Amino acid sequence: MTELTAGAIAVIDPQNALGDVLAQPHQVGDALWRAEAAAVPKREYAGGVVVAGMGGSAIGGELAAAALGDRAVRPLRSVRGYSLESWTAADTLVLCSSYSGNTEETLACFDDATARGLDRVVVTTGGELASRARDEGVPVIGVPSGMQPRSAVIYGVVATLEVAAAAGVGPSLRPELEAAAPLLERLVGEWGPDAPDSSRAKALARELNGSVPVFYGAGPTVPVAKRWKSQWNENPKLPAFWAELPEADHNEVCGWERTAELARMHSVFLDDPDVDQRTRRRYGPTARLASPSTLIAPVGEGLLQRVLSLVLLGDLASVYTAALDDVDPSTIHAIDQLKAELAE
Repeated sequence: MTELTAGAIAVIDPQNALGDVLAQPHQVGDALWRAEAAAVPKREYAGGVVVAGMGGSAIGGELAAAALGDRAVRPLRSVRGYSLESWTAADTLVLCSSYSGNTEETLACFDDATARGLDRVVVTTGGELASRARDEGVPVIGVPSGMQPRSAVIYGVVATLEVAAAAGVGPSLRPELEAAAPLLERLVGEWGPDAPDSSRAKALARELNGSVPVFYGAGPTVPVAKRWKSQWNENPKLPAFWAELPEADHNEVCGWERTAELARMHSVFLDDPDVDQRTRRRYGPTARLASPSTLIAPVGEGLLQRVLSLVLLGDLASVYTAALDDVDPSTIHAIDQLKAELAE
């Protein structure tokens, strides 16, 4: 594909993955309403909040923690696996997030939390998780069905922030979330399919097209780098990787010496003003070693807006990359095959 217009993309995007990304500004308000409707009890938890989930259902928790930043006064962390950490405090709230409601790892964490006597909240469209939660009187934050789990990222971010505020992890970011929606709406206009080919998301997709990207984050952009990596995996079905600075400067940077012998690689550095200035100094020298490279600056007045703007940019660029390669961004055949084999 050469044109990145709405009509051209629709040909390879029958499930309208692009439309789900473009709806992110509207999802903010809907997510706030759904979180409020769940009536999560307000009580301070000394152990903070643990978000249990996998894939697209888990990243919302990590992005929320990044957006909260140093305003958090208690832990807000994520668990990706079949159980909570052995040292999880007795006074901890567990937020179980599974879009389908049938993710086996998340169901196992729900049961683990039940066995430990921990309070729980659930984010899901339904399935076994919603059934168990309702049987046990656990609050359920409902999410609209009909999209891929990764497309519900805004619901995960908002739900986590609202639960974290109710649990005393940090202040409510509701006013900031409400203010973020108009910004995202403006960015959809600037980066969406009706924007010129030179617009930021389209230009980035063309710049990375045909390469194996490595996304570098630091501080609040670390979960964003993870999000971009997984979006390139699932949407255009491409290998992609992420790493964190300054750690990558102590090992991974050496690997760029031989990339030209193996594959066409391209590094992308996700910046933010809240990144430790000592780490930000590393961006330029690291980028020159990990060449070719691109530096991405966020848009927005506050940390929350900047995190969400980067999520939108990466989501759009990954869908555009899929379109450039004539790949349906919604299909996940490899994951479906894995699940089928594991079910045998």
